[in-house]
Amino acid sequence: KACAFIGLCMRTRIYLDNITRVLDRLLDGYDNRLRPGFGGPVTEVKTDIFVTSFGPVSDVEMEYTMDVFFRQTWIDDRLKFEGPIEILRLNNLMVSKIWTPDTFFRNGKRSISHNMTTPNKLFRIMQNGTILYTMRLTINAECPMRLINFPMDGHSCPLKFGSYAYPMSEIVYTWKKGPLFSVEVPQESSSLLQYDLIGQTVSSERLKSNTGEYIVMTVYFHLQRKMGFFLIQTYIPCIMTVILAQVSFWIDKESVPARTVFGITTVLTMTTLSISARHSLPKVSYATAMDWFIAVCFAFVFSALIEFAAVNYFSTLQANKELRRANMAYAAAGSDGENPLDPAGVLKKRLNSLSPRDAPDRFSRAPQPDLHQQGSTVPANNMLATSIIDKYSRILFPLSFGAFNLVYWIESALLVRWSFIFFKNINNCAGQKYSFFFFFDTDGLGCVQLLLIRVKLQWMHIRNTQKQFGCIVFCTVTESGVCVCCSKDHCQSRWMSFD
Repeated sequence: KACAFIGLCMRTRIYLDNITRVLDRLLDGYDNRLRPGFGGPVTEVKTDIFVTSFGPVSDVEMEYTMDVFFRQTWIDDRLKFEGPIEILRLNNLMVSKIWTPDTFFRNGKRSISHNMTTPNKLFRIMQNGTILYTMRLTINAECPMRLINFPMDGHSCPLKFGSYAYPMSEIVYTWKKGPLFSVEVPQESSSLLQYDLIGQTVSSERLKSNTGEYIVMTVYFHLQRKMGFFLIQTYIPCIMTVILAQVSFWIDKESVPARTVFGITTVLTMTTLSISARHSLPKVSYATAMDWFIAVCFAFVFSALIEFAAVNYFSTLQANKELRRANMAYAAAGSDGENPLDPAGVLKKRLNSLSPRDAPDRFSRAPQPDLHQQGSTVPANNMLATSIIDKYSRILFPLSFGAFNLVYWIESALLVRWSFIFFKNINNCAGQKYSFFFFFDTDGLGCVQLLLIRVKLQWMHIRNTQKQFGCIVFCTVTESGVCVCCSKDHCQSRWMSFD
């Protein structure tokens, strides 16, 4: 047993000595300042990304955060070796001694390489000189957003990376597992509260600058916003406030304080809701879909207050006309010796008993009805009368508000549905043998603009994705103004057609 143990120790020591000699030979005369194949063929760096956590997404800052395992693979012929092991699994200390790509994230704001408890880096060298270099990163990147359709909007948040110093004549980046599987986002890795991660697509493009032409790799993470929070916090309170304002149409027009309180309270409530709804958004210069909804609700509430002012004005005007007619009738009856307010003639007899000097004075001080001020109570015979304006408002206001909601929510549902269908078909299309995505513009407005309006993509996204998909899709505008997209094998207008 002692001999077997000693033999095992000797073999282990010889094995370790061989590995040490292999590493020493690899680094002997190695210059990590020069890329592999310097002055010769282009160095190809294959990349893939595994997302461990995606989110959160900030609308105010227009940025998103995610944790990833960023993997790079390339071949360095200077690191070929022969030995008792096929793969050298090394720690981060070896990374600083060899050449590594100068990859950086073009739209990154803050990126962190994790160093607890040691630098989170994986480094492996295969016998044929293939190198695998993996880092764990937390990336905070810019996500341009167009919030016109907020909160029914969808966004494509890009992650762009490439070489900082080497142009494409020296380094090119490719996707290691192809366009369909090079970016993995497990379902459990999404930690989004306000968004659904529909999918992701990848692309590559060339970027020209003063220092050369570079390869830029891009990943688009397609997000669709969840509406639950905004329904509870904004939409439902706005709808209930409008309904509350329309309840005042059923209150007696003589209840001036009650209807005034209804109108002013609902207007102030809508003002508060409109201000609070903007707190979760950046200070954009255009109106969002929720802004339009709040504005229409505010118009309905303010119109209800104006409606009561009109009812009160016309009711008072009608009451004053009736009182003027009563005064005219009173004056006519007085000249004929009859008083409509004193049909028994008691007042006339009392006047006749007075001296001529006192009679005119007493007659002039006879009780006469006064003209009503606006907002006062009309005579008792008009107390139960309902204004014609209130009668029409009880029907027109709810119908018009219901029609507005019907159009608004149907359009919102279509926006969400078409956005989901678009991204779903794009993801299904990737991976075929073709590699172009065409958009045809036939009438000036163009299919691209129609897609921008209906699917809520950005022009930059469409321009960058023309080369990334795995099948050819043609989009054209028909004579009837319908945008139709057709795949390589068939043309199905119902698949993606927009009025």
